[in-house]
Amino acid sequence: MEAEIAQLVTSGATTVVGLMATEAWTQLRSRLAGLLGRGRDAEEVSAELEEIRVEVVRAGGDTELIDDQTAELRNRIRRTLREDPQAAVELRSILVEFTRGTTNITVYNNTITGGTHHGSVFQVGRLGRNYQAPSGPDAT
Repeated sequence: MEAEIAQLVTSGATTVVGLMATEAWTQLRSRLAGLLGRGRDAEEVSAELEEIRVEVVRAGGDTELIDDQTAELRNRIRRTLREDPQAAVELRSILVEFTRGTTNITVYNNTITGGTHHGSVFQVGRLGRNYQAPSGPDAT
């Protein structure tokens, strides 16, 4: 059971950080503030979550900064679940609600250009219908 909670904490923090740059963030922040702020002022917790989001957005591709914010969020989620083990049910519900329809997306090809990258690259957001297939003699 402990391993399951640890996995939920890690996946919860990673998922939330990934959603911070999406249109869903405003609604997610409200729900998450309610979960993490049990017994505290929801506005205060919401503002703290917004600070984390600002740092994530500012980080751009700096994986160390993103990892730091993910770790902070992971610690907050872990403390919440320790104080109230029933909060795990609510966290799972929030994650399912905000990731519904996104778990079966397959990315076939991402190309990164413009220099050498020594770290992870994150793709955030939705893929639109404006995909343009490569053209020319080397196109597959």
